[in-house]
Amino acid sequence: MHYRKKFLVEPDSRVRLNKVDPGYRGKSILHGDAPALVQDAVARMDHGQYLLYASARKSLLIVLQGPDAAGKDGVIRHLFTGLNPQGTTVHRFTQPTREQMAHDFLWRVHSCAPAKGEIAVFNRSHYEDVLVTRVHKLVPRRECFARFEAINDFERQLHRNGTSILKFYLHISPDEQLERFRRRLDDPMRNWKISESDYLEREFWPKYVHAYEEVFERTSTKHSPWFVIPSNYKWFRDLAISEIIASTLEGMKLRPPAPSVDLDDIKQRFHHAETEEPELERETGLT
Repeated sequence: MHYRKKFLVEPDSRVRLNKVDPGYRGKSILHGDAPALVQDAVARMDHGQYLLYASARKSLLIVLQGPDAAGKDGVIRHLFTGLNPQGTTVHRFTQPTREQMAHDFLWRVHSCAPAKGEIAVFNRSHYEDVLVTRVHKLVPRRECFARFEAINDFERQLHRNGTSILKFYLHISPDEQLERFRRRLDDPMRNWKISESDYLEREFWPKYVHAYEEVFERTSTKHSPWFVIPSNYKWFRDLAISEIIASTLEGMKLRPPAPSVDLDDIKQRFHHAETEEPELERETGLT
């Protein structure tokens, strides 16, 4: 399956989430085959990150959005645990602090953008400022439209600076969300995840659906695309996202940088050190 093409929101297209099956899991993929496929995709991600970090010319920003319990934490845990932490950062954006609210809404996000050679993952993001604020009418409608333009400008600037951007919406059904809430209640190890706000926000589900649809229409661009990922089945969610990330890294055509030293000289030094090793061990009493 061509996951990128299947779940891509084309620029200027209109998405109706009620027409997208959150329980979709492919027609030819078996649940039992998924772990090996995800493992292979993560290995490709790891190789791509190695080249990204080594070359230090480009970067990758991954945005994860979706309803509460959609699986943002799970994606981060399952797909990024095996990557080199030196080249990966994860940022979780919650309700802005007083200091952050004293600045423009992108202020807290800009400093978290990935440096060259890095992968940055946003668990929620600057899009909260055109979702929560829109649903709860915290800012005028005109301001929301202005923020769409600011976001597009921000992401365009990141792209010009060598940052590839992937934005994933984890699409689950209301019934699946409620089932995941039930599991949190039944599992003492997961009780800490329970929040009153989860149930309060659930009441605004239709408004969030409409807000997300407008976000996709106004901010899915060629250089910063949105992907609507069916996420009722966690294994399929992880497979689709890992494949899209791996193929994006491979599409960067990264190569290891040229050595910064004279390799012939270093080889001679190595040969000299190798031949001197027995005597060095005798002198230091290691033999």
